[in-house]
Amino acid sequence: MNQHAIQNLTLFDLLARSWHRASAIADLCFSIDGSAVAFTCVDGTVAIAAVADQEPPESRIRVSGDLGQTTIRPREKPPAPLIATVALGDGDVPLASYLRSDFLVGTAGGEAVHLTAGGDVVETLVKIDGPVVAIDHSAKAAATAVSNGQDVFLSRNRDDAVRLRHGATQPTEALAFSPDGRRLAGGRDNGLSIWAIDGDATPIREVSFSARPVSIRWSGDGTWLACGLEAGGFALVSVADGRTDIVAGFPSPVRTVCWSLPDNALFASGAFRIAGWSMNAPPLGDKKSGALETGRTGLVLIETVAAHPEKKLIAAGYANGRISIAQIGASGELLVRPLGGAVTALAWSGDGRHLAVGAVDGTAAIVTFPAQMFK
Repeated sequence: MNQHAIQNLTLFDLLARSWHRASAIADLCFSIDGSAVAFTCVDGTVAIAAVADQEPPESRIRVSGDLGQTTIRPREKPPAPLIATVALGDGDVPLASYLRSDFLVGTAGGEAVHLTAGGDVVETLVKIDGPVVAIDHSAKAAATAVSNGQDVFLSRNRDDAVRLRHGATQPTEALAFSPDGRRLAGGRDNGLSIWAIDGDATPIREVSFSARPVSIRWSGDGTWLACGLEAGGFALVSVADGRTDIVAGFPSPVRTVCWSLPDNALFASGAFRIAGWSMNAPPLGDKKSGALETGRTGLVLIETVAAHPEKKLIAAGYANGRISIAQIGASGELLVRPLGGAVTALAWSGDGRHLAVGAVDGTAAIVTFPAQMFK
């Protein structure tokens, strides 16, 4: 490789292990121990990558003795191939982390199956009528929740699944356990149902929205819920008293929301810049309350956001394939990738060293950052 080509390499070229799938990446998640990433594709398959990097960036960094300039050489070997499953559904399948290094996948046959990091389906944990369209698992509660699009079922300690009571409207394709595993939130046509699941599972709150929730995220302390809506922005719910407000005004649907634990802040996709709010002054009744001006305003929509687990950083993926990382509340951005297929999924590893990426063109990637990059 000549010097000019090396100078034109992006951070993504230098730091990422990248693979290409035959269809778009729909979702991804890290295993609980951070040793593997599973990517779901719209053709119903799941592909799994080991997180351990055989050529970590630290091994490729060089500091020149005369000028003290730091450079990193490109990778010399292709990454180990992904481990791929057969199609488990007619479209993308719901996914959750399970045990330490494995995953749960919902199938078209109504099963929640245990998928190992090696790509083997070893057992069925839950069986319901109809395809599984939503799934979540709580390790703390040893509980699994699934939905067939009409009902929500709960299985504890791998017992038979029990149908949960809810309002008259149908659930949607969104389920999420609270961080402590004591509550479960499930989307409805135009709202949200929340159950207490310690003891007999009982409904404790029904919340109405202006549109269907497409994603549900609990705050780290379990006191708030944020829901990206099919149209009209996102909903913010105070779990304790049921206070609810819609934060509207987005030029595009809010596909993803995420919480920053280090900064006690909430972020949403769907705008031309990274949209965030400090929860010290939550945007209830005033969408400008607590607003955090983060990153730069551009001409391309942000499709997905992911908050760093330990630092005040937020990663954003754009419709034109751009990936950037910004410090919360600051205008500067670190450009990871300038262009590519539209980014459909982003997630940080638990230690914040790796950023997993999925894109509409079938790109699945893990970007591994040097330890000294984020001080």
